[in-house]
This record gives sequence, C-alpha cells and structure tokens, in this order.
Amino acid sequence: MSILLKKMLQTTTLLTIFAMLGGSLVAFSFKITHQRIEANKRAALLSTLNALIPQDQYDNDLFNDFREIQNEVWLGTDEPLVVYRARKHNKPIAALFTPITLDGYNGQIKLLIGINYEGTLLGVRVISHQETPSLGNQIELRHSNWILNFSGHSLKNTSETEWKIKQDGGVFDQFTGATITPRAVIKAVHQTLRYYRQYREEVFAIVVSSPLD
Repeated sequence: MSILLKKMLQTTTLLTIFAMLGGSLVAFSFKITHQRIEANKRAALLSTLNALIPQDQYDNDLFNDFREIQNEVWLGTDEPLVVYRARKHNKPIAALFTPITLDGYNGQIKLLIGINYEGTLLGVRVISHQETPSLGNQIELRHSNWILNFSGHSLKNTSETEWKIKQDGGVFDQFTGATITPRAVIKAVHQTLRYYRQYREEVFAIVVSSPLD
C-alpha cells in the first residue's frame, strides 16, 4: 500500500506541475497576443486618423486626447461615441468623430469624420459597415472615391437643403442602384457637423485616458 500510495502521490505531483506549467504558458501567450492585438489596433487607428489630419498639423498625443459624447438627438444613437482632439501648441486644431448611423441598408455604418476647428470637413472615412457588396460598399475608399466628396464642405458653404443626394435635390452623388446607403452617410455627416457647431467648446474641454484601456 505504501508503494502504491507513493506512486499515486508522485503522479499527482507531476500532474499538478504540468498543469501549473500549462496554465502559465497559456497566460503568457495570452498576454503577448493581447499586447500585439492592442498594438495593431492602435497602429490601424492612428493610420486612419492621420489620413484625415497629417501628423505635422498637430503635436499632442492624438490617440490619448479624446472624450466620449452621448447625444441621440444629434448623433442618431445613445451609445457613447469617441471624439479624438488634435491640438498644436495647446490650441485646438481639429476634432475627429466616430458616429454610428443605423440607417444603412443592412444595418449600422460606423464613420470617422474629421472637422477642423472652424467647422470645415477635413474628410470622412468608413470604419465598418454591412452594406451590400458592389452596391452599398462604394462608401469604402478602396471601392470608390465617393467618400472623398465631403472634404471642404461645411455648414457655411453647403446649405441645409443641399445635404442630400442629387436625386433628392442635394449636391452629393448617389450610387447606381443604391440610394439608402449614401443617404445614411450624408445624414450622419450633416448631423455631426451640426452637433459640432453647437458643442464645439465642450468637445475640446475634457481629457481622459485611452479608450482601448
């Protein structure tokens, strides 16, 4: 019995050691993988942000200078949305909004909208969407230059009635066979500009930590 008990204890000890080693390896691998994923997220986000505002136009940590906003009336959702703030010599240069419109043909469309301090659009990009391939996905820059048409527009040089597709009497092109998707994007951009005009000083007022923490 003593020999059997001794073998059982040895086996249990070995299994415990292997389990501890396995758990440590899994935890270590998860930590390394998580760090890489977060680093890739940060790099991809900064690349997209810098597509709208080049690095030489600001000197703050754009990734960490942000605030969250909530306004269902203006922004179409009650979800907290992130706004990144670009500054130079501590003076506000631009705000980059991440609004979500629920008016897409197949669901929500998440955008990145850059607005300079004076209220003029620096540009618009699509972060994610579920629109129909070859039709609604023309809002993506890799499929069409349509999204570039927003640059330079503002509430001052584009009237309230012009924030529509041409078919509806506005100034923006529609897609052949698809009007719901461009309507949704145009509306979201217009509403974001209106929000910015109303709350510009609040947009630049608060500094918090990284949204990916």
